Amino acid sequence: MTDVPSVRGAEVGRRIGVGLMYGLWKPRVLGAWRVPTAGPVIFAVNHSHNIDGPMVMGVAPRPTHFLIKKEAFVGPLDPFLNGIGQLKVDRTTTDRTAISRALGVLEQGGVLGIFPEGTRGGGDFASLRAGLAYFAVRGGAPIVPVAVLGSSERRGRLLKGLPPLRSRVDVVFGDPFDAGDGSGRRTRKALDEATERIQKQLTAHLENARRLTGR
Repeated sequence: MTDVPSVRGAEVGRRIGVGLMYGLWKPRVLGAWRVPTAGPVIFAVNHSHNIDGPMVMGVAPRPTHFLIKKEAFVGPLDPFLNGIGQLKVDRTTTDRTAISRALGVLEQGGVLGIFPEGTRGGGDFASLRAGLAYFAVRGGAPIVPVAVLGSSERRGRLLKGLPPLRSRVDVVFGDPFDAGDGSGRRTRKALDEATERIQKQLTAHLENARRLTGR
């Protein structure tokens, strides 16, 4: 059995995230009560800026294990990210180790964080990869859509690559939903259909979050 990242490590990461995110910016969190308090859950997060992952880690009501591209695990960040329970994934291949560890998180009733667009982009869920559907159907976990808004609107003057210090960043959690059709099928067709269902739900959540926050 592949080693599963520790919940304790992810909780340490959550506490660090709380201090950093609330210390540097002004997060406004909406709908956190929608996150199931126990059992496996997948956070599907839109991705327009590097702080989106740490922001969700810091404001989520439960410790989160994010699938993060292996390129981020460089120098001192490698032992740090491993230590706080994050998952290294090689996006150029079918990374069986990462898949096994991510499924292990769900099997143990943990929270798996995924950027379903695969890479940083418009943050509008326009192009989804099939990985999210696979984890949701195989892991039997509900998906909670998460919209991070305001992280890429403008750049700060002190730290060019980051949003302005003390600016407001909105994080909106949506209602959990099941991606599968209830049959438990994991065929290519079933996963394609699940991906379509997921895309509709995530896009609708993002539209609602924008309306709710005025962004």
